[in-house]
Amino acid sequence: MDDVMKIGHLRLTAGAPIRKPAQTDGAAGNASFKDVLDRTVLNFSHHAEQRIAQRGITLKPDALTKIGQAIDQAAAKGAKDSLVVYRDIAMIVNVPSRTVVTAMDGNSMQGNVFTQIDSAVIVS
Repeated sequence: MDDVMKIGHLRLTAGAPIRKPAQTDGAAGNASFKDVLDRTVLNFSHHAEQRIAQRGITLKPDALTKIGQAIDQAAAKGAKDSLVVYRDIAMIVNVPSRTVVTAMDGNSMQGNVFTQIDSAVIVS
């Protein structure tokens, strides 16, 4: 009897070395899918969704990308709750959870005081 075992189309020989798949260098190789997804997704609280609808605010995909990059910058500096201003839209964002807590347009911003934030990011 020889030391060959067949499984489907695979042919394994006893004593043959089994190698792990080669990993590419870089952060993406070490991060799980959930970690990557959590860093890229921008969430909106129920309250923020209501305010966006009430105030007629529209956010296009490129705007969401820029806002996401602003949140990444705030996270890199250790921010927890940040005011993100994009054009005439202001948003309070919980940085660790990447969640927009509330949003307002230029008319609603007039005369407001923003409290309970530890940073502000102005997006151009």
